[in-house]
Amino acid sequence: MEPNINKKVILITFMIGAFFAILNETLLNIALTQLMEVFHVDAPTVQWLATGFMLVMGVLMPISALLIQWFTTRQMFIGVMTVFLVGTVIAACAVNFPMLLTGRMIQAVGTGLLIPVIMNALLFLYPPEGRGKIMGTFGLVIMFAPALGPTLSGVIVDLLGWRWLFISVIPFALFSIVFAFKYLQNVGEVTRPKVDVLSIILSTIGIGGIVYGFSSAGEYSNGFLSITILSILSVSVISLILFVLRQVKLEEPLLDVRVFKYKNYTRGVILFVIVIMAMFASEIVMPMYLQGPLGYSAKVAGLLLLPGALLNGLMSPVMGTLFDKYGPRKLIIPGTIALVMVMIFYSNISPSVSTWSFVLVYIILMLSVSAIMMPAHTNALNELPKHLYPHGTAISNTLQPVSGALGVSIFVSIMTQGSASHLKEQSAPITKQLVNEAMTIGVHHAYWFALGLCVLAFLTALFIKKAVAPDFEVEK
Repeated sequence: MEPNINKKVILITFMIGAFFAILNETLLNIALTQLMEVFHVDAPTVQWLATGFMLVMGVLMPISALLIQWFTTRQMFIGVMTVFLVGTVIAACAVNFPMLLTGRMIQAVGTGLLIPVIMNALLFLYPPEGRGKIMGTFGLVIMFAPALGPTLSGVIVDLLGWRWLFISVIPFALFSIVFAFKYLQNVGEVTRPKVDVLSIILSTIGIGGIVYGFSSAGEYSNGFLSITILSILSVSVISLILFVLRQVKLEEPLLDVRVFKYKNYTRGVILFVIVIMAMFASEIVMPMYLQGPLGYSAKVAGLLLLPGALLNGLMSPVMGTLFDKYGPRKLIIPGTIALVMVMIFYSNISPSVSTWSFVLVYIILMLSVSAIMMPAHTNALNELPKHLYPHGTAISNTLQPVSGALGVSIFVSIMTQGSASHLKEQSAPITKQLVNEAMTIGVHHAYWFALGLCVLAFLTALFIKKAVAPDFEVEK
């Protein structure tokens, strides 16, 4: 590692790059309807701009552990930001849908590799007793950028057109590359482990298939019971089992699954997955309910959800500081209790709920997410020895898109099936009121399932202890 490391400059470099890369995860969502008209494609096709982005990120996360050990911090950061910039330029210049999708997938390569690089470097730079504040500061970017995306994109699309969603990002990506080229220093060690091609193939089929299968289930009339979806998920699960068995046998695994021998890491990952599922699913189900039985427009629904989303990002540094001071239990246990209470509210929601009570409960949901996710994630990584940092960050980052796809698919499927079952039982003509009633029942069913998950999160939180890093040396 280079002497005289300037941690603040490195953190600023990371935050600039990460903000605009992560912003792109949600920046395009509000423009999908317009892009259907521009490129003459249907809804399932245009959705690949979002689903494909998540799919590429999920596939690349396991490989990130290998790349981090093969290339320096400077090489990785500048390289992935350059890839992201190339994708952005291609998307901005797109003359047809395949060209736009290609640019979007290249963007996803940059975004997917960027987060593990940054997380790994921060673990090397900061001692465990100060990581909460730093992870919280970085968490501000991770949470704030996706929350700002839909609002910002709505303004850009209305005033300038969809191309400016990409054009406006180009100068910031360029600035990030130039800034990193001048100021970014290397952290960690380059060990260049052996590349196991079979592990890469198995992880790609396994992770890619699961994300694709869960994301695409809604496109089939039988959902998860569709032969196509069942086949994809079966092959994916078998590939993942073979992948895990191979990693245990290899001297230099692509992804060292032995991180799960550390109990705090395992418990932290369980909490992380449950919270991601609840958050991603709520961000889909609640807007649908607001625009359905509650009768709000898309813009109003977005505005009602915005305070909770923004507060979630703004509280991340605060939660990080509290984590450093009080440890994980005093944040995570109250956070899981609040999460359980929110799920009870949602499992009894009705069209008569007042606007302000809905906004307040959504704020509580996002605050509980903030109180659980960063402390659980940081505490999990704190228990790992330094040689497992790349593997620990790669696994947790791999689980984010997988958990998101899983949560959305399961919640939406349960909600849809609950609604359909209620409508089938009715002998009266199908009216709008009856459809809204059916959707309310479907939402109740989805959140009963969520309530069970959150009770599991609470029970897991009771066993969380403050982790102690076994071999960390503070940089001078």
